[in-house]
Amino acid sequence: QVQLVESGGDSVQAGGSLRLSCAASGSTYNTMAWFRQAPGKEREGVAGIRLLVGSANYAASVRGRFTISQDNAKNTVYLQMNSLKAEDTAMYYCAAAVTWLVPPLVAGSYTYWGQGTQVTVSS
Repeated sequence: QVQLVESGGDSVQAGGSLRLSCAASGSTYNTMAWFRQAPGKEREGVAGIRLLVGSANYAASVRGRFTISQDNAKNTVYLQMNSLKAEDTAMYYCAAAVTWLVPPLVAGSYTYWGQGTQVTVSS
C-alpha cells in the first residue's frame, strides 16, 4: 500500500503561481503523476515522472507552464504551476504506480491515489 497526501491547493488570480506537494509513504512506487478533474469533465493527466530516471511527461495544455519534480529524501513529488489560467481550475490528485512501465498520463496506469487538493484560478 502507498499513502499519498496532497497539499498546496489555493485560490489565485490568473497569471499567478502555486506549488502542489504530494507526500508518499508505504510500499515501493516508481512512477508518480498529477491529474486534475474539473466539474463535469474527465480526469486529465497533467504531469508524470518516472522516479528512477527522473524523466517527466506533460500534457500539452500545461507544457512550459508546469514542472513536476521529486525530492527523494522527503518522498515527495511537487507540481510547480506558473502562469495559471482560469481553465487550470480543478481538483488536483496525486497518483502512484509500482511499475515505471506504464503510460504516465493515463489514469488506468495508477493504483494509488490521494484525496485531492483544490486549485481555483480567477480571471
